[in-house]
Amino acid sequence: MDSNNAPTDVAISLRVNGTLRKLDVPPNVVLLDALRERIGLTGTKKGCDHGQCGACTVLINGQAVNSCLALAVVHDGDDITTVEGLARDGELSPLQQAFLDHDAYQCGYCTPGQLTSATELLNNDSVGSSDADVAEAMSGNICRCGAYKNIRAAIQQARGNPGLNQS
Repeated sequence: MDSNNAPTDVAISLRVNGTLRKLDVPPNVVLLDALRERIGLTGTKKGCDHGQCGACTVLINGQAVNSCLALAVVHDGDDITTVEGLARDGELSPLQQAFLDHDAYQCGYCTPGQLTSATELLNNDSVGSSDADVAEAMSGNICRCGAYKNIRAAIQQARGNPGLNQS
């Protein structure tokens, strides 16, 4: 600490969406704020700031994490994927396209967290293929618009099970 008892910045490196980013951050800065305010990636949303809504979900080393609860310094050296990193070479990922196909974006506020959580789900073979399994796996992400049926349908389409959620 300096003479004012303010915490001194800590040098960290994060690989964000494939690009190495070197930052100097206070030890108490959360990853969400580092991404939004220091790197300028504003796709990840600040919702409840308590880890309850999922709007701030990012992938850390492939695992979905609420970035509002994760101290940036703890993730020094980690691979971070935000919603901005899901598209490749200007092309939407199959999951992003499925969200468009099924109108799963609605207002869009929860969408970045929904997409990153669903990306982890699609990469996790232990999650069952039923709509109930998908709903359970996505239960940490709240959609205030109530687009859950559309979100499940989009995930199922991206998973290769387009007929599971047809009513």
